[in-house]
Amino acid sequence: HVQLVESGGGSVQAGGSLTLSCDLSGDTYTDACMAWFRQAPDKERERVASISSDGDTIYYVDSVKGRFTISQDNAKNTLYLQMNSLKSEDTAMYYCALKPNPGGSFMCRSLYYNYWGQGTQVTVS
Repeated sequence: HVQLVESGGGSVQAGGSLTLSCDLSGDTYTDACMAWFRQAPDKERERVASISSDGDTIYYVDSVKGRFTISQDNAKNTLYLQMNSLKSEDTAMYYCALKPNPGGSFMCRSLYYNYWGQGTQVTVS
C-alpha cells in the first residue's frame, strides 16, 4: 500500500513562486519514477515533470522548462516541485504520482502511473 500526500498549493500572483511537496508513505521501492501531473478545468491531465529514482533522468513539459524544478529527498521520502515565474496558465490541480519498478528510466515519461495523491490546488492570478 502506498500513500501520497501533496501540500504547498495556494493562490499566488503571476510572477510569484510556490513549492509543492509530496510525502510518500507505506511501501517503498528502490526503483521507481515519481512525477507531478496537473489538470485544469476542461483540460486533459498532463505530466509536468518526472524524475527517476536515482535522480539522473528528469523530464519537463516544454511549457515549464526553465521555470519549474523537480527534486526528491529519498531520505525523507519526499518529492518537490519548485515553481517560479508562475503564469495564469499554470492554474490547475497538481497531483503527485508514483510508478514503481518502471523497467527503465525512460518509462518515467509515461503518462501511466500506478499511485496518485489527492492533489493540491494552485491558482495564479
